[in-house]
This record gives sequence, structure tokens and C-alpha cells, in this order.
Amino acid sequence: MKRIRISPRNNWQKEVEKIGFGFHTSTIPYWDESVYYEFTNTEINEIEKATETLWDMCLQAVDFVIEENLFHLFKIPNWFIPNITKSWEEDNPSLYGRFDLVYKNNEIKLLEFNADTPTSLFEAAIVQWFWLQDFDQSKDQFNSIHEKLIHYWSYLHNYLNSGPIHFSCVKHSLEDLTTVEYLRDCAIQAKLDTKLLFVDDIGFDSKSQSFVDLEDQLITNIFKLYPYEWLIHEEFGTLLRENTKTLWMEPSWKMIASSKALLPILWNLFPNHRYLLKSSFQKDDLVHYAKKPIFSREGANISLVSNNKEISYTTGEYGAEGYIFQELCELPNHQDHYPLIGSWIIGQEAAGIGIRESRSLITDNTSRFVPHLIT
Repeated sequence: MKRIRISPRNNWQKEVEKIGFGFHTSTIPYWDESVYYEFTNTEINEIEKATETLWDMCLQAVDFVIEENLFHLFKIPNWFIPNITKSWEEDNPSLYGRFDLVYKNNEIKLLEFNADTPTSLFEAAIVQWFWLQDFDQSKDQFNSIHEKLIHYWSYLHNYLNSGPIHFSCVKHSLEDLTTVEYLRDCAIQAKLDTKLLFVDDIGFDSKSQSFVDLEDQLITNIFKLYPYEWLIHEEFGTLLRENTKTLWMEPSWKMIASSKALLPILWNLFPNHRYLLKSSFQKDDLVHYAKKPIFSREGANISLVSNNKEISYTTGEYGAEGYIFQELCELPNHQDHYPLIGSWIIGQEAAGIGIRESRSLITDNTSRFVPHLIT
């Protein structure tokens, strides 16, 4: 894994905007093509193997949590447990997820699993692929995300209820809208009927006890880019226990998989596994560790501690829900830049990677997305 500096394409902003990438820059650049990471086939094969192994381990961990009734560790309210259990027992399908991995000294370690509302999908599937076509078409990329999404939407056709799939996200977020519209486009290419509906506009018909859209059409299937831990604490979210007519994607069992509380469960089930870092709900004897809120997003409220001294931290609005402690594994240092690999699972298969690069040890919402290729 090498970091290679290059010159960006002339007018690269126009090039990425042509394919629908409108949030490439905020106050600082988010997309950065002045650098790329180069991998060998052997390294990619290892990442692919780790991703599918971790997916299988996470499914076993979710099953363990449900069987052992460990919902309290995940701060899941009692009223929502039947919804989760039902979605698991009925094998409600999962579309995707992103494992955040450290690749260092020829070892791969899991930092966390973004299982419910993972970001940077469009960048990984589309933007970096078009960059590669302009940069060097003779090279390859670990990236079959687009093809696998279309194939899996087609496969899911028999699992869906009759009626269209509503695709939903919050208003006024270009990043979320881009992700949802991209997923919707993949579903359309799989010949599925779709509709766009903002989360804010989802209605509920009390007479039929059903969710409806702005045209009072029954919502039979919905993909929502909105976290369950937010949804269940809103008045609207409590309506989920009243309704059994809607298939939700991601399914509610992903609330377990997406929580950092899953990390201690994984360690308990698979102690000393090659892809795992020691994790627990108490600090115990750890002197080098990361302290992470159970519901943290975009690297918020994380502390990194070495020799019992804090070496890096971020602020934010999380932490009241509790923390987990994970053995410290610092990101590799490439010329004072620290890359984190996001490895995608689509359906049941590893599908590709995206890289977020930071100038600090904690990957947060200011970290840049950089492309990669296979030598």
C-alpha cells in the first residue's frame, strides 16, 4: 500500500460535477485527486477476504445478541425489541454496509462497522472509477460496487412487497440526497419501480395504521438513509410498532450491527481473532485504547489514549449513551497523512473500497476522500 502524489486533472471540478458529484468541496476540499493509493493484488485479496469474514462474524454476533437478549447493552428501548427480532427472524434483507479497516504492517484490523447509514458510497462506486478512466485505463480498481448493487436489487425483487420502493432521506443534505438518488438509480436499472420521498414527508394513516407518502399511497417498501437511533427517539418513530405492512431497508436488526456496542460482543465471541482489536464496555487493564461513544458518527467524541495519556480527541454531541473501549490501533502514517480503508459489503459479497485520509489519527467529517488503484 503506497501513497502516490500526482497532478489533479484540469478542471476536475467540472468533471466530477458532470457525473452528479456536487459536494466535492465545502470550506475545504473533500474529494482529493492530488494523491492516490496503490495496492497489490495480494493486498486487495486480503482486504476482500477480511471483509467477507467480518460480515459473517457480525451476523453471528447479531444472532447472539438477540438470542441472549442483550439489547440493553445497545441502549435499545424495550418497545422496539419485537421489531428488531421480527426483522431478524423473517430474514429481512440487508443491502449494504461499510467496514472501517486499518491496513498496517501487513495486518488488517476492524475499527468499526457502518451497517445502517454508511456514507461515501457514491464516491467509492462512481467518482473514483471515472477518475481512473481518465488517469490510466490500463489499471484496475477494487470496485464492483455499482454492478453488485444493480445485481442485488434485482435479486431482492422476490423479497419485496408489491408496490414501489420509496427512497428517503432528510431535506437539505446534498450528500444524503446524492447517495439516495444513486441507490435509486441502481434499483431503476434493476427494473424496480421507485419513488423519492423525504423523511420529513412520510405520513401515517391512523385508520389503516399504515405509512403513506404525499399522495396518500401506501408505503410498502422503503429505503431510508436515516439512523435508527435517531428515529426511535422521535415521536414519529414510535409508530413503527404499530405498523407491519412496510418493509424497511435497512432492516431494524441493522441497529445492532451498526452500534459500536457490537465490538465487545465480537471480541467475546471471537477472542484474539486476527481481524479484531480487544474491546470491552469497561477500560479494564487497557493503557493504549480508543474510547468511543456507542452512537458516534463521523468520528465525533472519540478519544485516543496511549500510556494512559490522551493523544488525540474530537468533540461532538455523543456520549450520554455510554462508551466502549477498544485496543488502540493507530492508522498508518503515510507522509503525515493517515488513511482509513472503507470496505464495502453488498448483499453478502465484498464489493470494493474507498479511502478517507486525514492529517490526524481520527477520521472525521473533514477527512478527504482519495482514489486508489491496483498495480
